[in-house]
Amino acid sequence: MTILQSIILGIVEGLTEFLPISSTAHLIITSSWLKIPESEFVKNFLISIQLGAILSVAVLYFKTIVKNPKLILKIATAFIPTALIGLASYKLVKNLFMESLFIIASALIIGGIALIVLEKIFAQNKKQEVEFENHKKQNLNNISYKHSALIGVFQALAVIPGVSRSAATIMGGLSLGISRKNIVEFSFLLALPTMLAATAYDIYKSPPAFSSQEITVWVIGLIVSFITAILGIKFFLKFIQKNSFIPFGWYRIIVGLIVLAYLFV
Repeated sequence: MTILQSIILGIVEGLTEFLPISSTAHLIITSSWLKIPESEFVKNFLISIQLGAILSVAVLYFKTIVKNPKLILKIATAFIPTALIGLASYKLVKNLFMESLFIIASALIIGGIALIVLEKIFAQNKKQEVEFENHKKQNLNNISYKHSALIGVFQALAVIPGVSRSAATIMGGLSLGISRKNIVEFSFLLALPTMLAATAYDIYKSPPAFSSQEITVWVIGLIVSFITAILGIKFFLKFIQKNSFIPFGWYRIIVGLIVLAYLFV
């Protein structure tokens, strides 16, 4: 992998990690189109580059986390079901799903359709509309421990590349009656233990033996993903205040269809 390829993947990771479009799918698709040869380094890179995005959340939400111990407990509650399901499916995900563009494309399309359908259902729900309009009166403490655990179960669906961790948690949270702004920010915070654990476990199971050049490529990718993730988070928060998630649904469907066309044509 070259430095230029690392920069491109870092931009892709940072901009897509917190959007409901699946960063993992975009990284795998991009690496395939860049014709990056498959190797253990590449597999580890595609997972560990998430550390840059993790750091961006830690920086942006440091005060929120430190000043709110109850919120930390709720994030931990949400993380538990995700961790259990993730551990149980680790081998299947890394050895099968991570290598199948067909599965990724299918997940993007199905997830896109689900995003559009669910968004339209929520738009018809007056209670959701009232919560959206009054989201400034709410805060993350309104999320209960029960809802936190259920959100963790929803997030676990993202073990399949293409499903999107962000989309799964957001749609799950909206179905529980949580306001848009709150579930989006909770999704950001839940990413901290989730992505950190996923990266640490992958390194534990497949200890990387990077060369000096690979370390340089990896560090550059992390820095780029950190910077672009901050931009991605700020964009997403502004976008959802005036728009629905439907554009992301259509985007997923279009990308999925393009990948299928690439595979079969």
